[in-house]
Amino acid sequence: MDRIAATTDDFGFAGNVFRFDGEDFGSIPLSFTYGGEEFRGIPEEFSPMVIEVREDLMSGRKTTVIAGRNDDGLEVVAHFNEYPDFPVCEWIFFLSYAGLEGNVAAASVDFSQKSKILENVKVGDRLIKGSSPVLYHGNGDTCNDEGYEMWKDPVDRELVYSPSSGVSCCGALPYFRLIFKDCCVNMAVGWTGGWEAGFKPEKGGVRVYAKQKNFRTYLKPGETVRTPRLTLMCSKGDEARSRNMWRRWMFKHIVPDMGGKPIKPLLCLHTWMIDGKEEFTGCTEQNQLAAIDEYIRKGMKPDVWWIDAGWYPCDGHWVVTGNWWPNPENFPNGLGPVGKKCTENDIALLLWFELERVHVDTWLDKNKPEWIIREPDEGRMNVPSFNLLNLGNSECLDWAIETVNKIIKDGGVKIYRQDFNFAPANAWQSADGEDRAGMTENTHIIGYYKLWDRILDANPGILIDSCSSGGRRNDLETMRRSVALHYTDVGYGVHPVKQKQHRMMFEWIPYFRAHTYNWDDENGDYTPGASKPSDEYAYHCAMAPALTSMIEYYDDENRFEIGNRMTKLWRRAAEYMIGGDYYPLTECRKSNEDYYAMQFDRPDRGDGFVQVVRNTKAPEDEFILKPVLEKGAKYCFENGETGEKFTLSSKKAMEGISVKIPKRSGIIYFYTKI
Repeated sequence: MDRIAATTDDFGFAGNVFRFDGEDFGSIPLSFTYGGEEFRGIPEEFSPMVIEVREDLMSGRKTTVIAGRNDDGLEVVAHFNEYPDFPVCEWIFFLSYAGLEGNVAAASVDFSQKSKILENVKVGDRLIKGSSPVLYHGNGDTCNDEGYEMWKDPVDRELVYSPSSGVSCCGALPYFRLIFKDCCVNMAVGWTGGWEAGFKPEKGGVRVYAKQKNFRTYLKPGETVRTPRLTLMCSKGDEARSRNMWRRWMFKHIVPDMGGKPIKPLLCLHTWMIDGKEEFTGCTEQNQLAAIDEYIRKGMKPDVWWIDAGWYPCDGHWVVTGNWWPNPENFPNGLGPVGKKCTENDIALLLWFELERVHVDTWLDKNKPEWIIREPDEGRMNVPSFNLLNLGNSECLDWAIETVNKIIKDGGVKIYRQDFNFAPANAWQSADGEDRAGMTENTHIIGYYKLWDRILDANPGILIDSCSSGGRRNDLETMRRSVALHYTDVGYGVHPVKQKQHRMMFEWIPYFRAHTYNWDDENGDYTPGASKPSDEYAYHCAMAPALTSMIEYYDDENRFEIGNRMTKLWRRAAEYMIGGDYYPLTECRKSNEDYYAMQFDRPDRGDGFVQVVRNTKAPEDEFILKPVLEKGAKYCFENGETGEKFTLSSKKAMEGISVKIPKRSGIIYFYTKI
């Protein structure tokens, strides 16, 4: 029996958490203040009704749309999602102002009128029942080694979290788990800006909510704002069950597919810093085509050919963003020849963009100044030469959609990569105006989602890669449209740091990519400037669903022998990382004196793998591996590199398998139930 699969007990528990029975509109998980008056749910005075129930034929997900409007012209529309195979419910709300005439299309509407002040709009604000609550939460990607930490805190006081600077995963992670005595609730806030989430102990459980942190505004006739999306998954049992139910839901319903097929392990290759030039500013049509041919000749054909920052006119400095066309000096024929070469070899061309950050004196800065939010010098958080492109401006958004789609089609791009090296909160607030707090952010985020949706609509089969100085904008609303191929800018070759990062990613955002860098020195320490070539250890420390091998196309045959051999091992393991349940078998303390171990298991097939890594200074010569296996079964274990096999009962294996490997090495055992 599959202990992870959802049961009637899980759905029964979920039925008590923020569900809608079709009749009690006052119980809808929404609270807000309008004109100084507090409201809960969609009150009777709004004349609420169910206006649509629709079912996705592919997934079976059911969406119920509920709407109501009061006499003042404030309209509330709620979207409630239910999933047939997982105990998950989701809420998102749209609030509009129709004006006192009630019809913004009518010629008689006075568009100078405005609504009363709308504020403190919370999704949730309801009690989740349970005893002995503990909150599992993290700090996300902070752009330094201190990121990707997770903590457990008892909910014995009110706990409130929000990210820093308007980027959704920096300083606070929008994924939480409430752990009760005999059940768990996973909770995700879907908002790619400045959100806030609160957890307050009350009799019988915990009151939870999510909202846009900075929001207090009037609305003009015809204006619509939206709330963060709140996603809740309820499960009976322990944390391991809750973790793996979340992973299964993510892979089935959230992680995008590729061309109508489930996403697969992706080997990403590139050539960069050519002739010592910054990032990809030295890339040309000629050297890109030559590099692809050489990788293929040496047996390492990529799934993805990666062109990152610098392919546009930028005077040799990749940060000069705002000229969005291929650099004619490097790509006289555009990107089409590179895209054609990739297509002919069944390779997906990835192309980097950073539309939202505009450098001074670029085309955007000179020609479309009305589209740019110029951050005031006082309190400026960003470099003075950068400002923010306003995706909340409809003309600007239309230009962005048209420009990106043209480059994608002309270049044969299959993966659109969007970066965001900017902290937008101060810029947004500076543009808000009196009694309009949060409006610039809200419209910008709505535009950001619309941009991505239009890219997906116009380019069937395209994949989007989310990046923001690494993983700072990987909230669930973004992840519905993308994957996180570049989840951090920190510690690519600092193996204990990567292990901590992977621990969090496997749990919450399970499709991501790692690099085969080594940044350890001869003493086993991680010091600035230390580096070793990619070797077996680098691959063991880069086990993730997607991989970038740092072996360059011009490296010698010996280096390619290692790369091709270890890539084969990675591909075999990656299939389990995508399809399997995840069990961390050691703590991650970012210490090079620790062992690191993890397991991926497919209970439906009775197979999986376990991995042990001995870090550079781990002193113990023996590690006792204790995998999670089916009781009463027998398993055959195979060393993934040597092919050596042995057989153990699950009882013996779970009591402990002795693993003895040298410092700075790893081992993978694939196993099959027999």
